[in-house]
Amino acid sequence: MEEKIVGTTRVYDGKLVKVDKLTVQLPDEAIALREVIKHPGAVAIVPLDEDQNVLMVRQFRIAAQRQLLEIPAGTLEPNEEPDLAAVREMREETGYQPQQIQHIGGVYPAPGYTTEYIHLYYATDLVESPLEQDSDEFIDLVRMPLSQAIDMVADGQIDDGKTIAGLLRVARMLGR
Repeated sequence: MEEKIVGTTRVYDGKLVKVDKLTVQLPDEAIALREVIKHPGAVAIVPLDEDQNVLMVRQFRIAAQRQLLEIPAGTLEPNEEPDLAAVREMREETGYQPQQIQHIGGVYPAPGYTTEYIHLYYATDLVESPLEQDSDEFIDLVRMPLSQAIDMVADGQIDDGKTIAGLLRVARMLGR
């Protein structure tokens, strides 16, 4: 049931993503075209403070044309280990560094057209340790009980895929 790539044409080479047009041979040997966005990968973190509040960020997302409430996340730098990227992103976006961080799997947000894989983390024992935010990011920190965030997922107020996946995995881990 696999498709075999028999040809590749780069149609866009951007700073963050690259777009390839692939010619593939299908399992029945027919030929088809696929468009694939090459992405370096990312991390997303569910940070819980000592009171079981999750630290989230609210920011405007141009593709969605609105503000979204999300867990802290960011793109991997070239050759960067996901564990280190998770700590970096936490410090940049929330101003806190986790003393405990656990990899809890990951998600492909849109495997039909992108190679992006998001590594998910659970972070605790948070200490203040801010890094400067990226110059093009405008982020508001939002702190709320984990139970409230799960309720917001259930009623559709949180609709970012990585955030839903991360929150639900942590809630399940904690027996909620």
